[in-house]
Amino acid sequence: MASARKPVVEVRRSERRRRTVSAYRDGERVVVLIPDQFSRAEEREWVDRMLERLAARDQRTRRTDTELGARAARLAQRYLPGHPAAARPASVRWVSNQNGRWGSCTPADQSIRISDRIMDMPDWVIDYVLLHELAHLVVPSHSPAFWALVARYPKAERARGYLEGVCAASGQAIHED
Repeated sequence: MASARKPVVEVRRSERRRRTVSAYRDGERVVVLIPDQFSRAEEREWVDRMLERLAARDQRTRRTDTELGARAARLAQRYLPGHPAAARPASVRWVSNQNGRWGSCTPADQSIRISDRIMDMPDWVIDYVLLHELAHLVVPSHSPAFWALVARYPKAERARGYLEGVCAASGQAIHED
């Protein structure tokens, strides 16, 4: 989820820049590019303005359950063709009550829940977690047949490594359901 705290801001002044101001996210910080001739008051004004614009953009692109369901359908179609159960889960939604898992699946009712802790992770990591759960609609266990389905996703190992790194950095043990 998006953080409520104010991000670290790095202001970069440029002699070549005359009128334009731009900003972008670089990890946890925001970089604001301004003309060198701006006063400190103009700098503060533009930093605030650019933070507001970034926040508005983030709000517009906020991940929704609808977007997550559409993403799951695309992944199932691409990586699990011939498996109609995976292509049509009954529900796919973000949840905030999963502290020990990235996602979970209940094959009996064909529901998939994805932890909102991965919302801000790269798309290829979210895709991996979704495909992992979709594969459980076909093979409920972590058998070789299940892992063969998951391995169809070309970034599966990379995503698993990313998630393992997140766990190591946070000191948490996360279980692959």
